Amino acid sequence: MVALSSVLKPVLGIVAGLGLLSAASIAAADPTHVVFVTHGQSGDPYWSVVKNGMDDAAKTLGVKAEYLAPETFDMAKMGQMIDAVVASKPDGLVVSIPDTAALSTQVKNAVAAGIPVIVIDSGGSKLTHDLGALVFMGQDEFQAGVMAGERMKAQGISKAVCANHEVGNSSLDDRCAGFAKGLGVAVPVMNGVIDPTEMKNRVIAYMNAHSDTQFILAVGASGAEPTLAALGELGLAGKVKTGTFDLSPTILQAVVDGKMEWGIDAQQYAMGYVPVVMFDLWKKYKIAPIADYPTGPGFVTKDTAAAVIDLSKQGKR
Repeated sequence: MVALSSVLKPVLGIVAGLGLLSAASIAAADPTHVVFVTHGQSGDPYWSVVKNGMDDAAKTLGVKAEYLAPETFDMAKMGQMIDAVVASKPDGLVVSIPDTAALSTQVKNAVAAGIPVIVIDSGGSKLTHDLGALVFMGQDEFQAGVMAGERMKAQGISKAVCANHEVGNSSLDDRCAGFAKGLGVAVPVMNGVIDPTEMKNRVIAYMNAHSDTQFILAVGASGAEPTLAALGELGLAGKVKTGTFDLSPTILQAVVDGKMEWGIDAQQYAMGYVPVVMFDLWKKYKIAPIADYPTGPGFVTKDTAAAVIDLSKQGKR
C-alpha cells in the first residue's frame, strides 16, 4: 500500500509552488509606479544625477519609474505635465517647485486626488507641508548661499558677482540672495543663460566691464563651466576666485587644480533614489516618511574633491 504522505507531499509541493507563482505574478503585474516631474532636463549635469538615482532605485526594487521635464524652463508646460500625471493615478509623484505661484495649484490638486507627493530640490520645507505634500528633500538654498558668502567674507572678498544662468528659478535666486547676505555687501546678479557659449561670452563681457571683481559665484554647473572657460580665456584662472553650487567632473578637477574654491554639493542622487524607496515602502507595507530629508549643503574643497571625481563621472555625485 502506498503511504498517503508520499502522495500528498509532492501534491502539496505543487500547490505551494503555484501559490508562490501566483503571488509573484500579482506583484509583477502591479509594480509600484512613481513619476518625477521636474523643471530640469535629464541631460543637464545636475538633473542627470537625479535621474540616475531614480533609475538605480527602480532597477533595484523592481519599480516602474518615469522622469518628465519640459524641454526648457517652462512653468506652464510643467504644470500641464503634473496635471497629466495626476490623471494617470501613479502610486507616487515627485516634483520640484521652482515657481510657487505657477505650480502650487497643481500640487494641491495631486494631493486632493489622493496621490502622495514628495518635493525635491526646490520649494523648501514650509511650502511642501503647506501644500499637503509628504516631505521635502534637498537643501535650504538661501542658507547654503549664506554659508558661501561667509566663507568668502572670511577671505577678504568684498567685490563679487552672482552668475545666474536661470533667473526666475526661485532656488537659484535664493542662492544669490543668501550669498549677498553672508558676504555682507550688495552683490549684483549677472543674467546668464543655459547655452554655454553665450554664458561664457556674458562672463567675459561682465569681467571686461568690471575688472575689480574678486569673486564669481555660479549657481550651478551650467554657469560654472562656462565661467571657468571665460576666466581661462581672459588669463584670470586662479586669479579671480570662483565657486559654485553643484558638481561635475570639470568643476571637481578645477577645485583640485586650484582654479575654483569649492563646489556646494546638494547630493541630488539621493533626491532621485530615496523617493522611489519611500513610495515602494508605502505601497507594499504602508510605511510612510515622517520627516524632511536634508541632502545638503556640503562644501567639496581641494582636500576632498579628488575622492569624488570618479563618482561624478559615473553620475552619482
